[in-house]
Amino acid sequence: MRYLALASDYDGTLAWHGQVATETLSSLERVLTSGRKLILVTGRELEDLLTVFPHASLFDKIVAENGALVYTPATREQKPLCDPPPEVFIRALQERQITPLSVGRVIVSTWHPNEATVLEVIRDLGLELQVVFNKGAVMVLPSGINKAAGLKAALKDLKLSPHNVVGIGDAENDHAFMELCEASAAVANALPMVKEGADLVTAEDHGAGVSELVQRLVDNDLRDIEDRLAHQRILLGTRNSGQEVSVSPYGVNVLLAGTSGSGKSTLAAGFLERLSEKDYQFCIIDPEGDYETFEGAVILGTRQRAPTVAEVLQLLESPENNAVVNLLGLPLDDRPSFFSELFPSLGELRVRTGRPHWLVIDEAHHLLPTSWNPAPLTLSQELYGLMLITVHPDQVTPAILSSVDVVVAVGESPDATLASFAGALGQEAPAEKPVTLNTGEALVWLRRTGDSPFTMEVVPSQGDRRRHQRKYAEGDLGPDKSFYFRGPEEQLNLRAQNLMLFLQIADGVDDVTWMHHLRQRDYSRWFREAIKDDTLASEASRVEEQPGVSPTESRSLIRTAIEQRYTLPESPPAPA
Repeated sequence: MRYLALASDYDGTLAWHGQVATETLSSLERVLTSGRKLILVTGRELEDLLTVFPHASLFDKIVAENGALVYTPATREQKPLCDPPPEVFIRALQERQITPLSVGRVIVSTWHPNEATVLEVIRDLGLELQVVFNKGAVMVLPSGINKAAGLKAALKDLKLSPHNVVGIGDAENDHAFMELCEASAAVANALPMVKEGADLVTAEDHGAGVSELVQRLVDNDLRDIEDRLAHQRILLGTRNSGQEVSVSPYGVNVLLAGTSGSGKSTLAAGFLERLSEKDYQFCIIDPEGDYETFEGAVILGTRQRAPTVAEVLQLLESPENNAVVNLLGLPLDDRPSFFSELFPSLGELRVRTGRPHWLVIDEAHHLLPTSWNPAPLTLSQELYGLMLITVHPDQVTPAILSSVDVVVAVGESPDATLASFAGALGQEAPAEKPVTLNTGEALVWLRRTGDSPFTMEVVPSQGDRRRHQRKYAEGDLGPDKSFYFRGPEEQLNLRAQNLMLFLQIADGVDDVTWMHHLRQRDYSRWFREAIKDDTLASEASRVEEQPGVSPTESRSLIRTAIEQRYTLPESPPAPA
């Protein structure tokens, strides 16, 4: 279920002349019966609302005073989000005989045309207050307080993400909270500017419009307006024509496949970066420590300590947290069984909270092998928001592979990668002729459209270079991914566990050893497979292929290629 809560304005939306119709109340009860939550977002003061609306107990949270106060009907707890209005401000308004004048826990309210005088008082007293308009109403609040701020606070209490909420309103002050929600609706009587910004405009007005939205919400989880949510889509890349290639943040599964060092991690990092920018929660299952320094996520587990299922779930309970589940602390053979325990637990979390919005599974062929036999309950839950990353798509269980909507192939022979995927499902290969990709390109197959695969240019990750700088330039890649200068007769065993030490050793090693590895193309292989930088590997390969290149020149060319992509420390430590 995508939408776990309905957030609604009161006056002009739920209510007409301050009253809510019986039919509208019945619709609200339908929302609760469907397992969703209700949040009321109003500009009214709480006491006033409770006087005119005796059904407040229907709502899990009430955001009152235009976002300044959060009320929990079940416990009657009131939580102001900021300090009361300054007494000097209230006295000044009273002295100027502003009427009507209402003072709540935080909000100060009056009506048009008193806004001019209100603004003068704020200016004269030098106060950090803002004026918010709601049709004829004039509301004064601390700077930064609006319905969106109040809704955020309410959702935090409920441990829900705005991406799992649909909002509905009618007036100027509803813009902020409607924009916060994943989808927004305006009732038929809403102001033109509110309708223009909404994803859906109901045919009916006031409470009947809310009932109309509830009908669609309960019947199909608003799937019928998916095409109107283009602003929520996540960018993958661009076609040669300049057309953007993107995927919906909900209900889509992606397979990212290609040879080792072909750019899979770069594409995945860019995708995750854009998820983070839009505050979609993700969880990365990282068997080989490739995301140990990923920004915007909490790393659970180290090379010395394995993560636990409980700590993963505890971290993801908060919508603000993203997780990288590092499995290096587990023996290789124990990683699939750990994932088999974690996977259904994440499914249960999704049923309850709608999160994590995306689950990224690296080395999917190892964690989800063809022998994997999930429990029926696991697959009965909706499989969505999966990104599977693998070198071997044909070694991933068809039970999961069949749910893939978008296949992205990178590296050499991407057509063969698509054929491998199709063959695993007993289907014909979608690409009829060999495809050669340039650096930074991918072959994309949108399986559900019936269209032929096409080439796209991958949108680079802004943080990928910084991640590489730390891990590959200065970090310890471990013995299995380090470069070893051994020489033609393996008389040496000089280990470079990162690029910084690689350059230091390269400067001091004898010419025979340096040229031996150059002719064996060991440098480009290491850059591609261990450093996972396809561009750097291609540049090194060009140096390796130059006939007659000297040791001095080749060292200089490879050093330049590294330094153009990585900022190295000024004073490197001695090699270990």
